[in-house]
Amino acid sequence: MDADKRRQLRDAFGAFMTGVTVVTSVDKHNKPIGFTANSFSSVSLDPALLLVSIDKRSANLDNFTQCSHFAINILSEQQKETSNIFAQRIDDRFALIDWRWSDAGVPLIDHSSAWFDCALHQVVDAGDHAILIGRVEQFESNATAGLGYYRGAYFTPYQNSESLITSPTVVVSALIEFDGQAVMVKQSDGSYGLPSCEVGERSVSETLDLLMNQLAIGATPGFVYSIYDDRLRHKQHIVFLCALPTEAGSMTLAMRHAEWFTLESLVTMPIKDTALQSMMNRFVRENAVGNYSIYYGDENQGAIKQFAS
Repeated sequence: MDADKRRQLRDAFGAFMTGVTVVTSVDKHNKPIGFTANSFSSVSLDPALLLVSIDKRSANLDNFTQCSHFAINILSEQQKETSNIFAQRIDDRFALIDWRWSDAGVPLIDHSSAWFDCALHQVVDAGDHAILIGRVEQFESNATAGLGYYRGAYFTPYQNSESLITSPTVVVSALIEFDGQAVMVKQSDGSYGLPSCEVGERSVSETLDLLMNQLAIGATPGFVYSIYDDRLRHKQHIVFLCALPTEAGSMTLAMRHAEWFTLESLVTMPIKDTALQSMMNRFVRENAVGNYSIYYGDENQGAIKQFAS
């Protein structure tokens, strides 16, 4: 394939939005090594397998294809600099970041959205790349929003949420799910709603932080799940899908009238807001298959856009 076609093919591949990872291991002298990659994918839940590819021109090709263990670090929205460090030729990349050793003796990058400590399961020859298939031995999710990559540029879905505001009165809500349960708040009329707060003079992120502090829970927003206008009340609602870390600890809620409910119970729960009721029904369906979408519209009608299949 000529150079122009290669460039066009790379641009076409870049139309697929991905996350950003740093793949880490050690060389034969037990020195930490790593590279930035967006060619990461889950493969299997049972057994727990994942894959990532490495360019055969990489100076660390032999180290990664012959190692016993490697780690995948999914970068958070705040880690653009870390991505750039591991995408460049820098003598001591690990001196520029915070990291620690895993139980298997490979580097784990601090503040990542999630990490997977893997035994090398298989190496597959694939053209100008080699595919590393890892068997997950340990993992952890911090439930923070991941750093996105699209057509050669980074994007940060949560941090860009301020640009979604189109109304003077904005209500931010947190749809918090963990282990088959979600947080709902009992209203004064006996109906239920999500933990919510008007933005007012605060930013969206400050409002979400306030909500989490009121709940006294370590949930973090992942992405916008629904944006709709309540034209009758002249309000705009922005709902964030939030998650808890894998090691969540206590699930006790400090906010008054806030409780955890099973997802099955949400379908029959008395929810006065018909737009919220419709959204919660959609969430229950989408959670069952692990495939989420985003709603744009008003309290009566709108469009649902799928993230990915």
